[in-house]
Amino acid sequence: MLLWSGIVPPVRVGSEQIAGVVVAASGAVLAVWCIATFIVIGRGTPAPFDPPRRLVVAGPYLFVRNPMYIGAAVALAGAALFYESWALVAYCAAFAVVTHLFVVAYEEPTLRTTFGTAYENYCERVQRWWPGRKDRDA
Repeated sequence: MLLWSGIVPPVRVGSEQIAGVVVAASGAVLAVWCIATFIVIGRGTPAPFDPPRRLVVAGPYLFVRNPMYIGAAVALAGAALFYESWALVAYCAAFAVVTHLFVVAYEEPTLRTTFGTAYENYCERVQRWWPGRKDRDA
């Protein structure tokens, strides 16, 4: 499947491949958990034509504002590790940069417009990319 890009299956399955599968699966599980949370709590999907109707601040969104993108990046990083591919590492880095720009330029302003004060309060409590709650005393 990736042969056209020069990425070939590993000759042997070693610790890098096992680690890559674990990392990729972890990222995929996080992304699927986010999608399920959007559907169940937000009453919508990640798709722009059916966005969540309610602000989602539960599940993985309790810890970080953009866990779905983090899950996708982790899955890509796992694939890079599995294939021992610098091309996939570069793709993962490009994905991270483009995603950050998209979040800052489009997604956050849209969420501010859609959810107003509730989203502002959420942003004050939860960080954009690094899991953890913001220190209110800082």
